[in-house]
This record gives sequence, C-alpha cells and structure tokens, in this order.
Amino acid sequence: MTKRLQVLFDDDEYAALQAAAASRGMTVAEWVRQALAQVRRETSTADVERKLAAIRTAVRHAAPTGSIERLTADIDRGYAAGPAPEGLSSPGNY
Repeated sequence: MTKRLQVLFDDDEYAALQAAAASRGMTVAEWVRQALAQVRRETSTADVERKLAAIRTAVRHAAPTGSIERLTADIDRGYAAGPAPEGLSSPGNY
C-alpha cells in the first residue's frame, strides 16, 4: 500500500526541485523519494556512544593478524590437514 505525503514549497524552491529532477531525467516525486531514501540511509539509527563502546570492546579481542593472503593460506592448510583435534572447534583455529 502506498501513502501520499503533501509538502508545500514556495515557487523558487519548487522550481529548484524541478530543475534537479529534470537534470536526472526523473519526475519531482521520484527525485524527492530518492533524496529522502538517501538521507534515511545516511542517518544514524543508533546511539554514538553505544557504537563506540562496541568498537572499544571489539578491539580488545585477540585475533590472527596478517595479510589476507597469509590468513586464507593458513585456513586452507588447516582444512587440508583434516578433522580438528579434540578440543578445537574446526581446523585452522588459533
């Protein structure tokens, strides 16, 4: 189901919207929908402090490091070695 939204613009503002839409080969309505969708995507939906706390927690964890080539080669070698020894969840665990 679609909903209608009415927004009022003065003549100059509407002319600017028309020009922007025309330059992209679209209607004013489509231009406005796309502009609003872009703003929604770019607008943060979570608390900045909560995001920073998650990042700080994540960087405290140890993990294998190195180039992606080295890490994928290590993983491939682990899988090629066969089943994991007792106590390890999968081949290639560090």
